[in-house]
Amino acid sequence: MTRYLSAREVAEHLGISVPTVYAYVSRGLLHSEPAGAHAHRYLFDEVEQLKLRREGRRNPASVAAGALHWGTPVLDSAITLIDNQLVYYRGIDVRDLALNASIEEVASLIWTGERQQSSQLWADLPAISIPQLPDLALIEQCVIALAMVGSNDHAAFDQRLQGLQRTAVRVVQLLFSVAAKRPLQGPIVAHLAEAWQIPSHLQPLLNAALIVSADHELNVSSFTARCVASAGTTLYAVVSAGLAALGGVHHGKQSELSELLLDELLRSPDMAAVLAQKLRLGQPIPGFGHPMYPNGDPRGKVLLDLIRQLAPQFSSDIDRIIQAVYELLGDHPTIDFGLAWVGRVLNLPLGSAMSLFALGRSVGWIGHALEQYSDARLIRPRARYTGERPTISKL
Repeated sequence: MTRYLSAREVAEHLGISVPTVYAYVSRGLLHSEPAGAHAHRYLFDEVEQLKLRREGRRNPASVAAGALHWGTPVLDSAITLIDNQLVYYRGIDVRDLALNASIEEVASLIWTGERQQSSQLWADLPAISIPQLPDLALIEQCVIALAMVGSNDHAAFDQRLQGLQRTAVRVVQLLFSVAAKRPLQGPIVAHLAEAWQIPSHLQPLLNAALIVSADHELNVSSFTARCVASAGTTLYAVVSAGLAALGGVHHGKQSELSELLLDELLRSPDMAAVLAQKLRLGQPIPGFGHPMYPNGDPRGKVLLDLIRQLAPQFSSDIDRIIQAVYELLGDHPTIDFGLAWVGRVLNLPLGSAMSLFALGRSVGWIGHALEQYSDARLIRPRARYTGERPTISKL
């Protein structure tokens, strides 16, 4: 359940005066919400983050210790801002991009900072040959294809900016070609829609799913991609590393688990009983409750709202599940729940939610790699040793 504090409770929690709380709001350090006549409330999680930052200035070692666990930022990036429970790519609300931009334009925005570069970047797609791949899940097929094609793409070692951008296009072209089982020609969404037999009126939903998946700051796969890029590898290796991290049960697999839960709930006459049984067995409810969005993941919301608009026949089931989970846990849908519904609405096979996530997120991994290449420093954090100390010989 989302927790809020009053101004006086915030003051006590931070050890400051109430007027100082108001000053923090005016300086943008805290956000307040109306809570009745002449009253405001404050999100506990945001207050707690501010408290940790203030303590960190007094004890930098404690900040370093917790930085890798939803903590203090560890590096600079100009790609994605998560602020006030909203997501922005290069300062543009992802909700607006999902509804009004193409995935090619968003790739251009993330890679170059300019949407207008899209036509130049994607003007002439190079000829591509898809290697023979085993009958595996799409992510495993993409990893194999990246290794096979990347080993022969000598131009990928050109780390000048234009060379990197050309390689970026080739890598994304390869991934979507593998997904479609045919060489990519023309706009990405139209190409996928034809291969996956998606009707034209639902293509905006496919486009939106790719865009909201494109980046989310330093999630584990994007941080992995940056670490690999900092070692001086090619973009083929960077995206392979991102795919490896995405395949974990605590990251991209949440989309697949959300699909399975959705399928189970829609087949059951009693959704609340299914959810309650999972809780009794100690099983989490995937697709709900994101730590960064106590009021709901804006990425999932834009997908669900678009489904309600384009395929209103699914609205009732969407709302019933959301209501059942909220009544039980007080949690809101995440992007994983939204992607699970996208796969169902587009009539794609189970596992497609994670595939859409991977295809979209590849754009972000490349963006982080390009940013890291420009920094030209190896990411090499230090560990705080907790093992047995060496003995000092007295000889």
